[in-house]
Amino acid sequence: MFNFFMRGTRLTPRFLRASPAVLIIAPLLLALPLRGLQNPTPARLPATTVSDTDLRAAFQRAQQALASKDYPAAERRFTEFLKLDPNSAAAYSNLGVVYMRTNRIAKAIPVFEKARELDPQMVGIDLNLGLAYYRSRGFEKAIPYFAKVVEAQPDSLQARYLLGVSYFTMRDYDNAVKVLEPLQEQEKDDVDYLFVMGVAYGQVKREDDSVKTFAKLIGAGGDTPHMHLLLGKAYLDLYENGKAEDELQKAVAGDANLPYVHYDLGVLYQRLGAGDKAAAEFDKEIKISPGEPWSYQNRGTLWLEAGDANHAIPMFQAALKIDGKLPDSLAGLGKAYYRQGNLDKAVSYLKSAISLEPDSANFHYQLGQAYLKLHKADDARKEFALQQTLQTQARKKQADQLEGKLPVPAQ
Repeated sequence: MFNFFMRGTRLTPRFLRASPAVLIIAPLLLALPLRGLQNPTPARLPATTVSDTDLRAAFQRAQQALASKDYPAAERRFTEFLKLDPNSAAAYSNLGVVYMRTNRIAKAIPVFEKARELDPQMVGIDLNLGLAYYRSRGFEKAIPYFAKVVEAQPDSLQARYLLGVSYFTMRDYDNAVKVLEPLQEQEKDDVDYLFVMGVAYGQVKREDDSVKTFAKLIGAGGDTPHMHLLLGKAYLDLYENGKAEDELQKAVAGDANLPYVHYDLGVLYQRLGAGDKAAAEFDKEIKISPGEPWSYQNRGTLWLEAGDANHAIPMFQAALKIDGKLPDSLAGLGKAYYRQGNLDKAVSYLKSAISLEPDSANFHYQLGQAYLKLHKADDARKEFALQQTLQTQARKKQADQLEGKLPVPAQ
């Protein structure tokens, strides 16, 4: 997954700034616009043993609670309604809205899925499912739902924007450009949109467009610390390390307590092999943003690289306390416990990491090493074989990206 949203600068596009409940999705997903949630009204209420009049009255009471933002009452009333009418897609959908608005995304998804199963044509259900998966960091799962909305409503600015960003987070830059490029006129002054487009253009080797977009970014953002942070992050993602450091240091000079700037500097110095400087930046970021897991995770990695598993473990644990589904932190704990000789814990954490990121050749290699120590030769061979397969696939993909694939010959 692309590091800008998982470990980088906060983006708050126009949709999201309108919401009082701005969320940052690890590291840092776009904040979600709650106003995008739909409250569908049922076209009809199926007949049950309860009279239609009583059903309608019960449904209206639940809707009124939702409209007045009395979410405990709305949840209770929609739940009670579903006992009377378990086939009401509208009630499931509105219950999903309650869960979304009370930040219980894991409960919202299956409820929306049930609503869609009962009524695939319900207005707003694809958007709501896309938003739910988006907020749960399931960008890959969000994509088909946003795509359905865009296909049906090409002018849906919100769905198109979030579809493009979802492609971007999945490192599918070609599709990100394709989806987001039509928004150039509407978003010409939005620094976050320009950032994403500048990076995406660079990744698909459209250097002239990338340069022009970054020039627009500077014009739109002005000489502010946030602007230099955005540019520094953009150059960091494009591996233009000198330009990245210059912009990030300008951001620090303007605001030394700007969230994420020390994290990005830490990533840069870690990339350049300057471990002491990277550690100092991550320590600063932890003080500024103690509720974000990324600096703890990278600090743990630096401790491991220094051969100190004892200091690495609490760093990874701190990251996982904030977000329990960080594959690198889980794998980091696995490696640390392996070095301490606690092989059962090492295997357990490495398996958890692989369950979240099954295509990591490194995770499979580490698990294979742990199995060898446990004298489980067959299990170790399976992990090493997977490692080799994944490495071969990665090399082929990299070669295709560098050289380009030949077109299919004309028949």
